[in-house]
Amino acid sequence: MKTAGIIIISIGLLITVVTGFNYISKEKVVDIGRLEITRDRTDYMSWSPIIGLAVLAIGAGIFLYAQKNK
Repeated sequence: MKTAGIIIISIGLLITVVTGFNYISKEKVVDIGRLEITRDRTDYMSWSPIIGLAVLAIGAGIFLYAQKNK
């Protein structure tokens, strides 16, 4: 239980610090018979740091609960 709490705390800290990332996807522009033209499209995925703080609090609760029931 303590190990799970520590892992969840780490994930929550990571989510709080890193609030998003870029990724590249292929987009089809033209498709005429055998001719196909694509382009790379850069998108950004982001989330609120509040989500990371919530996950961090859940991990801390699990860790403290495991400490108390020891």
